[in-house]
Amino acid sequence: MLQRFFIFCSGADTHILETCSNGERNKYAGIGATVFFTAIMAFIASGYALYSVFDNLFTAIFFGLIWGLLIFNLDRYIVSTIKKRDNFKSELLQAAPRIVLAIIIAVVISKPLEMKIFEKEINQVLLEEKNVMTLNNKEQLALQYTPKIESLNEDIANLKNEIATKEAETNTLYDTYISEAEGTAGTGLLGKGPVYKEKREKHDAYLAELNTLKETNAAKIEGLEAQIAALETDYNTAVTSSQPIIDGFDGLMARINALGKLPWFPSFFIFLLFLAIETAPIIAKLLAPKGEYDYKFEEQESVVATWVSQKVAQRKLLMATDGEINTQIYADIKSEEELYRYKKEKAEELLRLQADSFHNVQVKGL
Repeated sequence: MLQRFFIFCSGADTHILETCSNGERNKYAGIGATVFFTAIMAFIASGYALYSVFDNLFTAIFFGLIWGLLIFNLDRYIVSTIKKRDNFKSELLQAAPRIVLAIIIAVVISKPLEMKIFEKEINQVLLEEKNVMTLNNKEQLALQYTPKIESLNEDIANLKNEIATKEAETNTLYDTYISEAEGTAGTGLLGKGPVYKEKREKHDAYLAELNTLKETNAAKIEGLEAQIAALETDYNTAVTSSQPIIDGFDGLMARINALGKLPWFPSFFIFLLFLAIETAPIIAKLLAPKGEYDYKFEEQESVVATWVSQKVAQRKLLMATDGEINTQIYADIKSEEELYRYKKEKAEELLRLQADSFHNVQVKGL
């Protein structure tokens, strides 16, 4: 039962194989088994590849099964059509399209499995890339807010400097009128005279201006600090809202790119493994020696080809002979006087009828 199933998978003619030796049947059963297990591997690999894309088990199984059946049918067809003719170049030429397809399939199928095998290494690469992207994102967003914040901080610093300058001037006036009262500066007279009173009034005026300036600038600084706080809040909100996009940067293309940054040697051998699996049925058929089945199959084709050629030749000869006979028959008929007189009478009758019809039409038109 199992041997018959694998022979069916090989695409061989079961009627011819039944007349062959057991060893010949085992050879084609082996080729069929290779075709079958290649389709199974294609189903598994494509199923996982589709699962990594759609993230849905049933979808991956459904399309993976279709892909496996497609590969099975394709391999079975190509293996069954490769004819052993003791000419390896001719056989290789027949298998060339499938080999090219196998290379494409091996590249497509091997990548998802490579990503699963090197998942930890890929995650590490993606983590480093995400960290870099996070820093770059913060820097780019900062370019939108930092100039405004720095400008506001400069305004705050100017307001504070204005207060400090006014305060320094007020303190200087304070020291001046105190020195005048002590007699250590100014007029040099001890006591609170007219000069002291004048300097004291000037200090008090500056002190009042200083207090007013502090109140005014404090309100301005408070407003500027509120604007800075709002800009910092907007910046933090922009960073927070864009971070999920960076965190989600682990799709199929991102993982393929991360895989490309890993050493190529292991990935290359995994690709070779899948290439060997995909081309296994073709290689098995190409490497198999010409056996009893191939001779009998070639004989059967030769019989059919000879029979068809014979039928075609007979039809061509029949057509040529029939043509010659018809030519001779019509040549004999041509020389018979009775047939000549009969056709002459009919022609005269036809001319009379045409003349009568033309005469009647002309009469009606008068």
